[in-house]
Amino acid sequence: MPRPTEDELIARYFAPLAGAGGLSLRDDAALLTPSPGHDLVLTTDAVVAGVHYFPDDPASSIACKALGVNLSDLAAKGAEPRGFLLTLALSDEWDEPWLAEFCTGLSEAAALASCPLLGGDTVRAAGATLVGITALGEVPAGTMVRRGAAKAGDRLLVSGTIGDAALGLKLRQKPAASWGGTLSFPARTALVDRYLHPQARLALAPALRAHARAAMDVSDGLVGDLAKMMRAADLSAEVEIEAVPLSEAARAALAAGARLDTALTGGDDYEILCAADPAQVPALREAALKAGVPLTEIGTVTEGGAPPVFRAADGTARSFRSGSFSHF
Repeated sequence: MPRPTEDELIARYFAPLAGAGGLSLRDDAALLTPSPGHDLVLTTDAVVAGVHYFPDDPASSIACKALGVNLSDLAAKGAEPRGFLLTLALSDEWDEPWLAEFCTGLSEAAALASCPLLGGDTVRAAGATLVGITALGEVPAGTMVRRGAAKAGDRLLVSGTIGDAALGLKLRQKPAASWGGTLSFPARTALVDRYLHPQARLALAPALRAHARAAMDVSDGLVGDLAKMMRAADLSAEVEIEAVPLSEAARAALAAGARLDTALTGGDDYEILCAADPAQVPALREAALKAGVPLTEIGTVTEGGAPPVFRAADGTARSFRSGSFSHF
């Protein structure tokens, strides 16, 4: 059976996902009117087979990750999603069952975030499949939470737990990490799920706008991403390693032989790292708790431009061979 044409693909799989601004995907562009008194916030990220996901990952999980990594950026800026644009470059191996599963996952993730498809492009890739998404959000005018606005003395906080996805990746690789064999099935499942299905912390957006001074999402590893945040502010930081929140599954992995460095420098957490005036921390944490996403204090912003210092329980500074994931 011949493959459908591009127009047939759009009509069959993507038009049903389109929001009102997408004009049923029958025009050359989308139309989006910001809410009165709001600024638009735009972000874009792509995921590529063999780089950001395994080619045999479930298609629905790939769609969830592609949208989730972009929604995570909006969350860190305190933005509410309005919609997204999709570029889908398909390798020669694609088939309709894969695409149908991809669109099901994309539809579910978009509905959960109230972030409809507005438009995009579908093309043939010369190599691996690439999913590129541009997400659009909005904030009340002048309230976007910036990366580089921290001040010396601010407290540093992170949402959720750190390191689960990086440990899950170790289990997903072939051969899987040797320590994985001693983990319980629920622990292994929890770690792999965090790798496959990043959960953007959109519920934190109002709390960040109201109480945080600076924020970014942890996509490339806590150690490296904190360094990026501090470079943007021309400051440094001290972090208490024992304070970094770890899930029960991650603690079980560490007890089984996984390296703490993997948890602290590995990517794909998609948690929120933020800085707040100490006087604002109680209100920030209370608002976060009410939103269902706990925040944990892990350190303090300090003067100077040196790399952040991560201290063990005995006060010694811990060094890391690599601070974060890098494409190049």
